[in-house]
Amino acid sequence: MTRRRVPKEVRERQMLDAAVATFGRLGYRAASMDGIAERAGVSKPLLYLYLNSKEELFTACIRREAAALAAAVTGAVDAGESPERQLWGGLLGFFTHTADHPDGWAVLYRQARTTGRPFAAEVDVLREGLVEYVAGLFAAAARDAGCDAALVGREVTALAHALVGAAESLADWAGGAPPASGERPEPKDTAATLMDFAWPGLEALLARARTPGTT
Repeated sequence: MTRRRVPKEVRERQMLDAAVATFGRLGYRAASMDGIAERAGVSKPLLYLYLNSKEELFTACIRREAAALAAAVTGAVDAGESPERQLWGGLLGFFTHTADHPDGWAVLYRQARTTGRPFAAEVDVLREGLVEYVAGLFAAAARDAGCDAALVGREVTALAHALVGAAESLADWAGGAPPASGERPEPKDTAATLMDFAWPGLEALLARARTPGTT
């Protein structure tokens, strides 16, 4: 009997899955290519054949997990909804994905940010994209409220940065040690907490900045 050959894309996914789990649980420095190869069920030379070094493998993990998180956020948003409902959908998508993929989130939030600049820069690309996306939702709300363009380019961007930072911190908290009750919060509850914090603040900001004569 001949051994069935595993397709290249399937083998690559298996190796990346193993690498994300290893990096997420052990950290970049403690993880080894031997351990990742063993977890993936491949030889170490084969792992190096697909990805030339530990650094390249870690970068590939960061990029894959960042793309998956961004897709989860944008995919949870209905473009036909109001900016408020779009923000809710994006937050729910964010917290659901980070809860369902704790190793991937650990790679992005804990490992990549603290291991070194080349890796942190990869996460910066993700964060900038999320900030731009949230700022766009806030800008739409500002226009609907009759606010001037100066607000859209200044306070709205600052608030988007604050919200993304708060979402990252809450996702890390929610995925950490469970509280005294022994239960981690549900993604919808975490999303609601941040929504209750962010949207009233935006509405207060818009109320102060409305152009005279608008309602």
